[in-house]
Amino acid sequence: MTAKPADGLRPRAPEPKKIHIADTLLTRYNWYNHVNWLNVTLIVGIPLYGCFQALWVPLRLPTAVWAIIYYFCTGLGITAGYHRLWAHCSYSATLPLRIYLAAVGGGAVEGSVRWWARDHRAHHRFTDTDKDPYSVRKGLLYSHIGWMVMKQNPKRIGRTDISDLNEDPVVMLQHRHYLKVVLFMGLVVPMLVAGLGWGDWWGGFVYAGILRIFFVQQATFCVNSLAHWLGDQPFDDRNSPRDHVVTALVTLGEGYHNFHHEFPSDYRNAIEWHQYDPTKWTIWMWKQLGLAYDLKQFRANEIEKGRVQQMQKKLDQRRSKLDWGIPLDQLPVMEWDDYVEQAKNGRGLVAIAGVVHDVTDFIKDHPGGRAMITSGIGKDATAMFNGGVYNHSNAAHNLLSTMRVGVVRGGCEVEIWKRAQKENKDVDYVRDDNGQRIHRAGYQVTKIPEPIPTAGAA
Repeated sequence: MTAKPADGLRPRAPEPKKIHIADTLLTRYNWYNHVNWLNVTLIVGIPLYGCFQALWVPLRLPTAVWAIIYYFCTGLGITAGYHRLWAHCSYSATLPLRIYLAAVGGGAVEGSVRWWARDHRAHHRFTDTDKDPYSVRKGLLYSHIGWMVMKQNPKRIGRTDISDLNEDPVVMLQHRHYLKVVLFMGLVVPMLVAGLGWGDWWGGFVYAGILRIFFVQQATFCVNSLAHWLGDQPFDDRNSPRDHVVTALVTLGEGYHNFHHEFPSDYRNAIEWHQYDPTKWTIWMWKQLGLAYDLKQFRANEIEKGRVQQMQKKLDQRRSKLDWGIPLDQLPVMEWDDYVEQAKNGRGLVAIAGVVHDVTDFIKDHPGGRAMITSGIGKDATAMFNGGVYNHSNAAHNLLSTMRVGVVRGGCEVEIWKRAQKENKDVDYVRDDNGQRIHRAGYQVTKIPEPIPTAGAA
């Protein structure tokens, strides 16, 4: 007997794999399906309502002061708590401080500690790649707010280890009761303080509550956008993080982002005394009060090595754009007699330290006059150039290097240098990241520290 469909014995065809909306093309017909309407309501809709309410609710001075104070409290809940304590474990905190940071961090309405730290660890591990949840490579606006208001495929976000967060009772308690924390710390507390304190219930709700949340959120989003777009890169330029004082001012000290991405477990973002980092100062103060301990810092030697390496990289990039003359190992070898013969036939050739230079076009521009430079044509002008007549400047040696046309065959130092290269012997020279030889000031091949007697043709 053959099985009928009703028998339930016929194997079902596999269901087609469901495609996440974020992986489909955004069009004018389906754009609303790409929007995360919950986040739009929380990040855009409620602040707009607060602005609308502010038209009827006057801002009183005590409420303004309280809103600023609570702004810093909830902002530090993100920067010192969510970010430096839980995402990077850059210091340890006592239980009362951890409870406080989880509470005021929830008042910033930016997600639970567990969710926030998980995405941030993925951001550091996969910076500027498709697995980075808020990669600036997808656009400045996307990294600032687009990743929140548009749906993302969670499977595209890079994997990270959050086992330590799962084992933290404070983190998990806040995660399980996050909405309650948001309502109480985000809206109820600021309204209660203003209402019970000086009778401004609506002002506390609008200014210290809704609008304060909006400004804290936008400040934090600037770490994902401005800090990857505006400023310098003193430690590494392979990825987008940058340092800038403006971003630091906006983000409670999180603006020295190039340093932070290089040394993420350091409890500081700013390492110079004059740099603005209130989060660092606050953590240090908590240590003095016994609330924080085990503050992690990278060794100054390692930080300075990174800075010097980046400086050298930038110097190499600038050096590669300059004309340093034909490298010595690429110059043709000339016989001395050939050199003298060409000089007699009207070519302005000068030999200095075994290197032949064609100064024909420079004779009329020579600062010392035509007579001085023509007196060395067809001769060994090493002593003349290095103090016998005039001890030329570093700039003169650099200019001279651009006029190289050959090297004289014989026992001169250039030939010895070239022969040592071919024989893979140790040669006293340094190359930059681009493989070009570094020409140190005062160490040009034509620079002879002590004047030497003019050598004869032999």
